[in-house]
Amino acid sequence: MGDRRDEDVLALSDATLADLDISVTEIADTVERAIRDEMAGTIWTAPKSAILPGDGRYMMTTLSTSDQPDMTVVKSVMVSPRNPARDLPGVEGNIILQDSETGRLRGVMEAGWVTAVRTAGLSAVVAKRMANPQSETVAFIGTGVQARSHLDAFRALFPLKEVRAFGRGQANIDRLCKIAQDDGLKATVCTTPHDALENADLVVSSVTLSFDIEPFIDASWLKPGAFASITDLAAPWIADRMQALDTVVIDDEAQERASPKKMVDPDLIRGDLRHLVGGKTDLAFDAKKRSAFVFRGLAIGDFAIACLAYERALAANKGRSFRW
Repeated sequence: MGDRRDEDVLALSDATLADLDISVTEIADTVERAIRDEMAGTIWTAPKSAILPGDGRYMMTTLSTSDQPDMTVVKSVMVSPRNPARDLPGVEGNIILQDSETGRLRGVMEAGWVTAVRTAGLSAVVAKRMANPQSETVAFIGTGVQARSHLDAFRALFPLKEVRAFGRGQANIDRLCKIAQDDGLKATVCTTPHDALENADLVVSSVTLSFDIEPFIDASWLKPGAFASITDLAAPWIADRMQALDTVVIDDEAQERASPKKMVDPDLIRGDLRHLVGGKTDLAFDAKKRSAFVFRGLAIGDFAIACLAYERALAANKGRSFRW
């Protein structure tokens, strides 16, 4: 990267960010600490904004700022269902980092890595409180980036023995199963979502976001004591079967109230991440109850991971510097 000056902007690709070797534990701890800082009033966030043009596209932004660190982080992500036909990723996004005092641009990042590890980090914060600490089987509905990130996160938290995979893309299924097998886990490819969920301790739902999808996952298939991390706004879950869940936590109640399309029936929600981290809600693992974390993604998570990665890249002299 060469000698970097204060006026330089640091550009970080997803590949460079992944090469920083930031651990799952660091990510979860960083996200949880940021949530506490936000509760203390030292980080400020705006509710996630979203636009749905009605043709399957989904545009979303998050915004957070702090004076310690002195950073403002904005993430913009777009989902386009027609991208795969163009041989492009279905989700594209970028992150900008500005000095929170001067507004000076300090960094730009691809959003793929941050989104993947942030989402898994949020799941880890909840799962370590609400899931069975002796969980051995994890079922994935959707086997792409989020499945791989969650497998990495859950391996660090639970004594996993088996991975079950249900998805549409064979390449992703094969990749997820190989990762599991290389780590000494049994990998089972399931032909139906019911087969994947049956008697699973943990479930991760990460179906590519589309509000046109025909729901096909029934919450009553979860066994008592199971925990589901639902990263896809619950779009593939059958709405009137969500009543089978005993405990539902979301990421941000204010954000959910402001969203034009609700993820789940508001009457099902027992609290959000701030309640859980702040100890305002006692939702520990209960072997008799089905529980779930349903979430859109939290701006504070993007902020925390982007700042962590930026500082780590500076220290490691990684990335590419440029000036306007």
